[in-house]
Amino acid sequence: MAPSAVGDVVPWQDFPAAACGALAALHGHLGWDVWVVTRVVDDRQIVLHAHPPQMVRPGTWLPWADTFCRHMIAGDAPRAATVTAAVPAYAGQTTGPGPRIAAYIGVPLVTADGEVFGTLCGFGFRARPRSAARDLPLVEMVARLLSTLLATGMTPSGSIAAPEPSTPRPDSVMTESN
Repeated sequence: MAPSAVGDVVPWQDFPAAACGALAALHGHLGWDVWVVTRVVDDRQIVLHAHPPQMVRPGTWLPWADTFCRHMIAGDAPRAATVTAAVPAYAGQTTGPGPRIAAYIGVPLVTADGEVFGTLCGFGFRARPRSAARDLPLVEMVARLLSTLLATGMTPSGSIAAPEPSTPRPDSVMTESN
């Protein structure tokens, strides 16, 4: 048992706990409305973990072609957009939750061999001040730490295969927070 002076920094037992801890910390310190860790499988982006957890259920997916993250990874759009309407690639998203996302920040999660595993991303239902772009270095560092956990053998929980077509999509479950 760890002494009480270090109990709050004992390592997480697995990747899901680390991912959820990272999302809660980012939400608490940076204040974006929703944070998610995703995985890209075939032509879908699948939510593995979200904070606040009631905003997006694990297993929720979007077609990869319809995501802000795909544009970010392809280099068509920046990792941080405090006003998505001002970024053509993001403003052009007219399906799924895209029209409701007013601010976006995202970073790839990569495997040990440099392949895209998924993303760490946050979004806001209202535009964020330009100064919110200063959040990016912290988000990049957290993404790199999560990628390192994956690279050292920690495995994500839940299904890593492509979900069945009946799996809920974000546009059916994502709602604006008040």
